[in-house]
Amino acid sequence: MTIWKRFLGLENLPAVGIELAPDRKSAIAAGIAVCVAISLGCGGGGASQPAEAEHTSTAAEYDKGPHGGRLLSDGRFQVEITIYERGVPPQFRIYAYDRGEPVAPSEVNLAVSLHRLGGRVDRIRFSPEQDYLVGDRVVEEPHSFDVEVEAQRAGSAHSWKYSQTEGRVQLSDDAVRTSAIEIEAAAPVTMRTIVELPGEITFNGDKVAHLVPRVAGVVQEIRKTQGDPVTKGEVIAVIDSRDLAEAKRQFIETAQEMRFARKAFEREQGLWKKSIASEASYLEFERAFEEASLHHRSARQQLEALGVESAQLDALLGKPDGVLTRYELRAPFDGVVVEKNVAPGQAVKEDTDLFTFADLSTVWVKVTVYAKDLNAVQVGQEATVTADALDMEATGTIAYVGSLVGEETRAAIARVVLPDPDRRWRPGLYVRVRVVRESTTVPVAVKRDGLQKFRDWDVVFVRVGDLFEARPLELGRKDGEWVEVLSGLQQGEQYAAANSFILKADVGKAGASHDH
Repeated sequence: MTIWKRFLGLENLPAVGIELAPDRKSAIAAGIAVCVAISLGCGGGGASQPAEAEHTSTAAEYDKGPHGGRLLSDGRFQVEITIYERGVPPQFRIYAYDRGEPVAPSEVNLAVSLHRLGGRVDRIRFSPEQDYLVGDRVVEEPHSFDVEVEAQRAGSAHSWKYSQTEGRVQLSDDAVRTSAIEIEAAAPVTMRTIVELPGEITFNGDKVAHLVPRVAGVVQEIRKTQGDPVTKGEVIAVIDSRDLAEAKRQFIETAQEMRFARKAFEREQGLWKKSIASEASYLEFERAFEEASLHHRSARQQLEALGVESAQLDALLGKPDGVLTRYELRAPFDGVVVEKNVAPGQAVKEDTDLFTFADLSTVWVKVTVYAKDLNAVQVGQEATVTADALDMEATGTIAYVGSLVGEETRAAIARVVLPDPDRRWRPGLYVRVRVVRESTTVPVAVKRDGLQKFRDWDVVFVRVGDLFEARPLELGRKDGEWVEVLSGLQQGEQYAAANSFILKADVGKAGASHDH
């Protein structure tokens, strides 16, 4: 029984003892040959595929054998090349025939060389197994290569060459530039495992002041309002205060009392040295002077505690008839008025919160650190802060990590100090905070933007000359920008790192097929 009878489904026909004339035999043989040619060359129906038929492309234009593979002929000797990938990694299975009759695989010595884009050559040797020859290595994706087949049987040598491509597109340098396709070389990359946490911009707590008058009174004048910049010592409000007037009166009186006590003491001291006055009298005047001095120092310190400067106190002693009720409220440092809670004519107490000042040259980022991420966040660590709403990003330093985990949130609070000289980071703004959990250098990595999905693979488009070909990759770790490549790409190979979707679209337009 020939392979052709089996392929055409005629193997079960009963044999009949009819002797045909030679010319009739030739005609029938020719008819069978035509049917076989139609079935193999044109994909005609009629013959069903075997149960373990290999994957093939119906669009491929070449002669096919009974197993659906590519049929190569050299005289009476033929080989059928298939790539089998059901339940196993892709492997070559090759069937041999002599005038259509199966040949035992042990009679054939065969080798295949696959020349891939970029110069790589895969050489595959074969050994007999069941009724076919099986390759000694996996046929790696993509199945796009120039093929050289060399076979020996019964002292005769045979060779064939053919090409099959998939996932490949040709693009000139001008077209690459016009399409804004960025080309990079695969190389080692330091990858960072990132922890992303929620945060909120707040005032720098070390540079915020709530200003109170420290004396009761009535507001006479307001010189600054919300949003105004201030400098240290600048007058921002004036209050009329009877309490201040009383304190100034005591200061002036004690200064006078101390001056009179000093003169009396100095006079008595002179008399005592001349033995005119008694020592007891001298000591009494000394005690009175020290007591007056103490009262004056106390009155002075009381005014200083209210914010009255020494120069103002000295001027007050020179002009005792000045306005004693005038209290000037001054800025404690350079900053901005972020809150105002007072108006002219308003009566205020000594502890009324009138103004809030902040130095906005730096801000704090209040970061929520979940329990599972606590080990990844350390004081002194660099952190990247991103505000999606304003499309801003900046780098700061973690200055504090709380040791307590909230009972309800199960999270701790960390703080990032963020420089803000341009005052762009507004308190109350929600942000994302990224810190590096781990930093590792990998031998090969590619840009995330260069990855595409092609069939069931993650691929990059490798460039060789003006050709781009989809290269399936085995991927490892990822960070925000890079993806580790475990296999499929070597250092130095060029690939499309950005706008590679254009290449994928071109491959789709070309109708790329998985040609086995």
